Amino acid sequence: MLKDNTPIFIQLADKIADDILEGIFKEDERIPSVREFAAQYEVNVNTALKTIERLSVNNIIYNKRGMGYFVNKGAKEEIAKVRKQDFFDNFLPLLKRNMQQLNISIEEINKKLKD
Repeated sequence: MLKDNTPIFIQLADKIADDILEGIFKEDERIPSVREFAAQYEVNVNTALKTIERLSVNNIIYNKRGMGYFVNKGAKEEIAKVRKQDFFDNFLPLLKRNMQQLNISIEEINKKLKD
C-alpha cells in the first residue's frame, strides 16, 4: 500500500478517504482512534495523529470530545470533488499526452472502457 515518494500520513489519510468513498465509513460514523489506527497500520502514533489532523483540517472528519473522530456530513462528496479536480488537473493531461504519443483514439479508449 505504501509508496516511497508520498509521506505516510498523507497515504493513510487517502486510505481513510478511500474507505469513506467506498462506504466503509459513513457520515457521522466513528473512525478508528489514533491509537487504533497506529496499531492497525503499524505506524508511530505521531504519524497516525498527523493523518487525523489532515483529515480534520480538510473537514472530512470531526472530533466529538471524549468519543473520538467521526465522518463529517458531506465528506464523501467533498472527497469526490477534490479527487475529480485532481483527475482533471493531473491525470487527464498525462493521459492525453500518452494517447497522442501512442496514436490512441478516443474511440479506442471508449471501446476498452466498455469491455
